[in-house]
Amino acid sequence: MLENIVFEDPAWFWLLLILPVLIFWRYYNKTKQHASVKMPTMDAFQGGSDIWSKLRPVLFYMRILALLLFITAMARPRTVDVSTQTKKTRGIDIVMAIDVSASMLAQDLEPNRLEALKNVASDFIKKRVNDRIGLVVYSGESYTKTPVTSDKSIALSALRELNYSQSIEGGTAIGMGLATAVNRLKDSKAESKVIILLTDGVNNSGFIDPKTATELAIEKGIKTYSIGIGTEGKALSPVSISRNGKINYRPVEVKIDEALLKYIAKETGGNYYRATNRKRLDDIYESINKLEKTVIEEQKFYDYQEKFRPLVIIGGILLLLEVLLKFTLFRSFV
Repeated sequence: MLENIVFEDPAWFWLLLILPVLIFWRYYNKTKQHASVKMPTMDAFQGGSDIWSKLRPVLFYMRILALLLFITAMARPRTVDVSTQTKKTRGIDIVMAIDVSASMLAQDLEPNRLEALKNVASDFIKKRVNDRIGLVVYSGESYTKTPVTSDKSIALSALRELNYSQSIEGGTAIGMGLATAVNRLKDSKAESKVIILLTDGVNNSGFIDPKTATELAIEKGIKTYSIGIGTEGKALSPVSISRNGKINYRPVEVKIDEALLKYIAKETGGNYYRATNRKRLDDIYESINKLEKTVIEEQKFYDYQEKFRPLVIIGGILLLLEVLLKFTLFRSFV
């Protein structure tokens, strides 16, 4: 409990130096303060009065204790209860547009590009505790997996469910993926709106041109971070599916339209990144996490409770008690 007590005016404690001076002065003048009478015998004065004469110094120490309490009270002891309230002053709405075409099963990132992305993106979502997250997936066409939501469990569940599906039209429709993401954010009231656009190929499908989608993002004030995922050179990639449903792999040249991804990022005020391995992908998402910080306003409230009053009361009682004892029980000895 004592560690919560602070003193508003600690300079008053310098007065404590007076107390040892008073104690020294009392004992230095002890013999002068009380006259002595020489008598042939003290038998007549023996008895109960000896107890009160021995207790007589108590009056002095009661006064010293009262002074100690008064000085401490003047230093204004008080307890401080600090409570903190945080307020989000600028929210961010983020949509992750993820390529789920067959090439995302390439194994240049372990175990493959899609699974590596899911793990990294999951960590990213967990760190965005104050923001809303949405998911858009695309290959030859695009659709919203989950709208922007503050419920991270929904976003994480949707991310875990991402898989390559033959039922989705083949190809890579970057323009469609970007346009769908813009559509999810266009009515957002957030002060900052961000798209993380990820692909491992070139725009070869869809009916919306990527540059048209970029213009829509600019018009709605949506920043886009684009990521090209895939190693330099060749990667073990899916090329066909056997009758039994097994995917066949062979080395395929990695082709990413970096010029387009750089254009989208630059025009919308974002950055372009190339993820050639898992560690680089981790670093990219961490970099975006640091760049897009939600501003948090922290307010601290201080509740002070003054503690000097009990000290003054106790000190006053001690002084009154000293006076009372001085003129009653100790009247014959002071």
